[in-house]
Amino acid sequence: MWDLAQRLDGQLRTAPMGGVIGFDMTAALAMARALGVAEAAVAELLPAVEAAMVRKVAEQMASGSLERRDV
Repeated sequence: MWDLAQRLDGQLRTAPMGGVIGFDMTAALAMARALGVAEAAVAELLPAVEAAMVRKVAEQMASGSLERRDV
């Protein structure tokens, strides 16, 4: 599961002004299937990982340690 979460850094949904709002869950489930990760586990665990990622990215953007980028 952790491997999947790390691979999803290129599969982010962003707001119009560049803020990260979550993972592209369709891509996440497709990647999980390709990696052999149980989809039930992904559906159960990935929303919590997503929420933590969004909070951390927001903190980093607010502190200036992470720049906004056009995706």
